[in-house]
Amino acid sequence: MLGQYFYNESLRKTIIAFGSLFNDIQITRKDSSGAEVQTMKVPLAYGPKQKFITRLTQDPGATQAVALTLPRIGFEIQSFDYDPSRKLNRTIRQKKVANTNDKKLKQMSTQYTPVPYNMQFELFVMAKNSDDGIQIIEQILPFFQPEYTVSIKEVPDMDIVRDVPFVLNSVGYEDTYEGDFQTRRAIIYTLSFTAKSYVYGPVTTAKPITKVQADTYSDLPATAPTRVQRFTVEATGTGDADDNFGFNESTSEWV
Repeated sequence: MLGQYFYNESLRKTIIAFGSLFNDIQITRKDSSGAEVQTMKVPLAYGPKQKFITRLTQDPGATQAVALTLPRIGFEIQSFDYDPSRKLNRTIRQKKVANTNDKKLKQMSTQYTPVPYNMQFELFVMAKNSDDGIQIIEQILPFFQPEYTVSIKEVPDMDIVRDVPFVLNSVGYEDTYEGDFQTRRAIIYTLSFTAKSYVYGPVTTAKPITKVQADTYSDLPATAPTRVQRFTVEATGTGDADDNFGFNESTSEWV
């Protein structure tokens, strides 16, 4: 079982969907008269919060021409947790006729029930002043009550599209205003999310079963058992994976 290569990109698609939620956030800045003087798109990046904090406190040098610009949004994965409350019968299989132009080769693709996992995300918003940070947060919070649902094409080969809820768990606030006059101030909002996603196994493809044969024996001795009956069920005509065909039943007996 283990060692069979497959890759459905289930986790990758969930990560991309989460990041795309915050990819087009903008802020505006106004002068003392209330006139808008600047509009900017807030950059988004994947990485741990501590990495950005370290980059913020470092001085520009030979390898980095400028200091880290604020505001900025970043996110990272915290953990993967199995969710037994969403688990379905593991023997259920999803089916689809395999894509092929040759009718003689039509087969059935099947895939077992996916495994539910909760992906824990941490999103952080860094700003150098209070108004920038509040503008960003107010563009996020109204959409999570406490969840926001995104439709994801999880397994295109099986035509599986699933609505994945992203649940907002908590919002933290930190203001590094203490320090000398040369220390850069950073206001940091930390938002914790849970994505209720699924992980899918391999897709298997096989021809449809068109004939079943069962033999009945009077007993089962060590050698040469006596067969008394054979029951056969066979499809009428040539059955493809997408055909609605009937069956012929026959019984043979031996005395």
